[in-house]
Amino acid sequence: MATMNVSLPSDMVEFVEHEVSQGGYGSSSEVVREALRLLRHEKAQQAEKLAILRREISIGVEAADARRFSTKSVSEMLESPRR
Repeated sequence: MATMNVSLPSDMVEFVEHEVSQGGYGSSSEVVREALRLLRHEKAQQAEKLAILRREISIGVEAADARRFSTKSVSEMLESPRR
C-alpha cells in the first residue's frame, strides 16, 4: 500500500484520534480511508443525481419542443404518483 503524508487542522486531528481511541478503528489511516470511501460514495451519488436531473430536463425540453404540455397544476403534479 502506498504511503501519503497529509496535513490536517488540529480539530480534524483530534477527531481522528478520538475515533481511534473509541476502538472503532485500529489506526488513523483506517479513519482516513473510511472518510475517503464515504467521500467517493457521496461523489458517485451526486454524479448519479446530476445525470438523472439532466435526463429529466432533457425529457421536459423534448416534450416542450413537441408542444406536449400538462394541464395539471404544480400542486396536482406533486400530489399524484410519478408516471
